[in-house]
Amino acid sequence: MTCDTAFIRISRPADEVFAFMADPRQLSLWSFGTWRTETDASGLVRGVSIRDGAVIYARVEAHREQGLIDYHLGRVPDALLPRVFARVTSEEVFGDGDGAGLAMTAFRAAGMDDARWNSLKAMHRVELDLIKSALETGYDHRSA
Repeated sequence: MTCDTAFIRISRPADEVFAFMADPRQLSLWSFGTWRTETDASGLVRGVSIRDGAVIYARVEAHREQGLIDYHLGRVPDALLPRVFARVTSEEVFGDGDGAGLAMTAFRAAGMDDARWNSLKAMHRVELDLIKSALETGYDHRSA
């Protein structure tokens, strides 16, 4: 198994970035894997992949003290696996005043071919750009 990490700086406080990333209602704003989401009372997200229309389920598990968010994903609600995680880092760590850091790491599933893996890595970099834009501008394409 391998993993890929993408990173971006966001000109917002770490607490704001963390709250955004930990909110399952925000997934449809930035995640290509969970487009057009529905979230039930327990926090289970049902989304549709923008890539192939597949139904994807997600559960967001936030660990505020560590700045970590685990995204448990799968095609069956009772068999979700923690395949993606995000780490929000306070701008004090960098010391340059450019805002919080956001890293997103994805694990490669055993059955994922090279083309799908490369596509996932590219999508995560675009997703980080969407997250940065949403947080810095307040723009929400869902209400446009």
